[in-house]
Amino acid sequence: MISHEPFGEVNGEEVTLYTLTNENGMTARIMDYGAVVQSLVVPDSKGNMEDVVLGFDNLDQYVEKSPYFGAIVGRYANRIANGKFTLDGKTYELPINNKPGGMPCSLHGGNKGFDSVVWDAEKVEAEDAVGVELHYLSEDGEQGYPGNLKVTVTYWLTNDDELRVEYKATTDKATPINLSNHSYFNLAGEGDGKILDHKLTLNASHFTPVNKGLIPTGEIAPVEGTPFDFTEPHKIGARIDADHKQIELGGGYDHNFVLDHQKGEMELAAEVVEPDTGRIMKVYTDQPGVQFYSGNFLNGSLVGKSGKKYVKRGAFCLETQHYPDSPNQPKFPSTILRPDEKFKSATVFKFSTK
Repeated sequence: MISHEPFGEVNGEEVTLYTLTNENGMTARIMDYGAVVQSLVVPDSKGNMEDVVLGFDNLDQYVEKSPYFGAIVGRYANRIANGKFTLDGKTYELPINNKPGGMPCSLHGGNKGFDSVVWDAEKVEAEDAVGVELHYLSEDGEQGYPGNLKVTVTYWLTNDDELRVEYKATTDKATPINLSNHSYFNLAGEGDGKILDHKLTLNASHFTPVNKGLIPTGEIAPVEGTPFDFTEPHKIGARIDADHKQIELGGGYDHNFVLDHQKGEMELAAEVVEPDTGRIMKVYTDQPGVQFYSGNFLNGSLVGKSGKKYVKRGAFCLETQHYPDSPNQPKFPSTILRPDEKFKSATVFKFSTK
C-alpha cells in the first residue's frame, strides 16, 4: 500500500511525505525533500513495531537543523579535500562547508547538496514491493560540479522486509558522483539510548586511515589487530574509546571501510544485531566501501520524533559509497561518470529478528 500527505513547504515548494506499507506491516516513510527516509518501522522478536531511524516530525527541523538524517547525499557523498579536484586538466572549486581539525573540505555535495532540494516524486509498484521514484536534475555548475546530472533514486519496500535503494544517473559532462543514503539507525528504537551494545560485523579486512581533517591519507590499511576489525561480531562500544590514533581523530568511528568484494556485485557488507529486541539489519551493496559512523557528533541538542533527545552515540550510520576524496586519490576506485556511461547502483537494508 502507498499513501501520501503534505509535509509543509520550503521556498514556496510543497513537500510530500509518502508512506509505504508491506504485507507484514512494516512501513517506510519517504519525503521528497532531500529524498529522506523519515521513518522506518520494523518488528522486534516479540512483534513489537518501532521506528528505527532518527528524524523529525516536521519539515522546519529538517531544513534548519538536520545532520543529513535519512537523506540522499550528493553530488559527492563524504568529503573532498580543500573543496577542489582536477578533472581532464581543469580544476573545479566547491563550497567549503566543513573544517574538521581545522582542515577545510566540501562535505556531502556542498552548501546545498541533494539533501536540501525538493525532488520530483511518483509512486511505483512491483509484484512484491511498493515504492517511490524520485528525480532530480543537478544543473551544470551547481555547487561547482560540472555537467547536467540527471539522478533517479527509487526506494522499494519489499514483502521480505527489505528497504531497497536504487540509484541511476547520467551526465552530459564528465563529473564525480558518489551517492549514499545517510540514515541514522538505532535498532532498539529511535531515541532509545546509545548503540554501544549493538553487535556489528563488517565484511571489510581493510579501511582507509584519515588525517586530522578526516580525509583519507591514501593508505589502504589492514584492520587486523586494530579496533577497526569487525570481521567477526563486536559490540560497537567495546573499543570505541581505544587508545588508537584513528579512533582519536574520528572521536570514535567515522571511517570508510574497504569491503572485501570489489567486483561491483551485490554482496553482504554488514550485519548489525540489537541484543535486547532481537532486531537484525543486514546491508547488501554493490559499492566498494561503507562509511561506518558511530554518532559521535550527536550531543543531545536535537529532539526527535519520539520527543527524546538524540544523545552522543545514540545512532550509527552505514553509508554505502565509493571512498572519500576519490577525485584527488588516483589509487582509489574512480568515481568519474562520463557522458557515454550510465551510473547504476543499489543498496538493500534487510530486517529480521532472532
